[in-house]
Amino acid sequence: MQSGYACQSCLKSLLRSSGAKNIVRHGRANPAYGNARKRQYARASRQSKTLPSQQKRTAATADSLNYHVSRNAPGDLKNPFGGEETISSQEGVLLKPDNLYHSFSNSPLHAIRRRAAFMRSHAYCPHPDHRQTRIVTSPHDPEARKTQKSIHPPAYVNFECPDCGLPVYCSEEHWMDDYEHHAELCDTLRQANEDEHDLRSGRFFPEFHYPGPQVEEILPNLLNWDLYLYTREYNAINEDRSMRQVTRLLTYPMTIASVIHELSPYNIRDGGRLTTEGLKSLSALRYNLHPPRSGSGLGVKEVRPTPPAVRIFILGARAESSIPREVWIQLEYLFHRCPLHLIFIGPESMMNRDAEFPLPERTPTNPFGGIVEDRISSYMKITTFVEYYHTMHKANYFQPFDPYFDCFVLFHPGLGHPASVHEWEETLPQLLETKVPIIATGYTEWDMQRDKKWVEEKMAGEVDLLLEAGENRFRSLRWDLNDYDPGDISSGNWGVWAFRGKRYETTMKDGVIFV
Repeated sequence: MQSGYACQSCLKSLLRSSGAKNIVRHGRANPAYGNARKRQYARASRQSKTLPSQQKRTAATADSLNYHVSRNAPGDLKNPFGGEETISSQEGVLLKPDNLYHSFSNSPLHAIRRRAAFMRSHAYCPHPDHRQTRIVTSPHDPEARKTQKSIHPPAYVNFECPDCGLPVYCSEEHWMDDYEHHAELCDTLRQANEDEHDLRSGRFFPEFHYPGPQVEEILPNLLNWDLYLYTREYNAINEDRSMRQVTRLLTYPMTIASVIHELSPYNIRDGGRLTTEGLKSLSALRYNLHPPRSGSGLGVKEVRPTPPAVRIFILGARAESSIPREVWIQLEYLFHRCPLHLIFIGPESMMNRDAEFPLPERTPTNPFGGIVEDRISSYMKITTFVEYYHTMHKANYFQPFDPYFDCFVLFHPGLGHPASVHEWEETLPQLLETKVPIIATGYTEWDMQRDKKWVEEKMAGEVDLLLEAGENRFRSLRWDLNDYDPGDISSGNWGVWAFRGKRYETTMKDGVIFV
């Protein structure tokens, strides 16, 4: 059974994420963006401080949302902000699959040229002859190659590599002198360049046609992307570029499913990464995610009470909260007869969606202004809160928590990042005291390991590791650019790991309780 065609909304979501300008990588932020968000959500979030970005996120910005494919006329790119203007009349071009490579500054697309101008005015040349522009927090930071003793002051990138088409150095001389280092990323940067042009090319996107529900007897294979798409009967995706575009969206629901599903590729065998404590926690959750088929029926004597929905709390939600609901429904189709309740929480969880869902008034019955989408499907409900989680936790809004029905998900949280660590210091102890699984992802291995190290040092002895940190089998196959540093590329949900608050086993011997 096929679901409705979702090309328009999926492409819109990818376009939102492609021009992330409020990026914080290695401790650098865009304060103007934070102040604007603070003014917009001052009433809703009741916070007086600027809301900085955390890690390099796939942030949805209004500047990057320029055009999307019309549902009625594939190939005709209409202005999403109204009017009849199309990309054909505005740009005078419709890019073909063999004509996707263009330098950013000379791109036929205005959105790409505007993004190139942003890079030229914000990104610094990575050549080691320049002095550092920020404190280095990662050995993978391009700034680590520089020193304060370098002879040249910082300079903005002004020269575009003829091979990848991105502004990467301040001059041709520095590009040629450092070409051996740039060559390590040049092919990947060119691929990212072509993917950006592909999103705005005006082509028809058949990869955004998602399958509907599947009979329960047909089991999905969650070993990797290829086997999952085949066993779930997606339309054949024969192009690597199309595969990269579709996995950029599906990585969010599939990362969750790959951990909590009973057919998860992570297990307790050697190399399976699942720990003994992880098996205990996830087995409790899977007990309700996969209810038995016996014991209930249509007759009066066969009536059984319906269990509550399994709640999946997605904290620090940003781009993932604006993903088309057709994508999130793919998560529901993996758990038959189990109601799911997705709860997005974060001060930026409604970014660029005010026209779609205006923030409701805060009332005694809805004290945190939750936006409820209860007709997504018969087994899925989505609620969004523009608020910090620790504020709602102290109000006991979600209590009680049950390891059989609840879990937390943190997509690229930046737990140990200097720019966002203060936002998690109060939240982390609250999450651990719930004793429910906490799934976290990272953009890179360094990003993920830094978060894991901070959690272990911050809550020493009070954390149980459920899933060892490692590469995510359902990471995004598409590489994302950092407008503040074009040479700093990353992959959405590259790594995944899981933990929870430590549980203590109690035993009794000779009338004495031991912990």
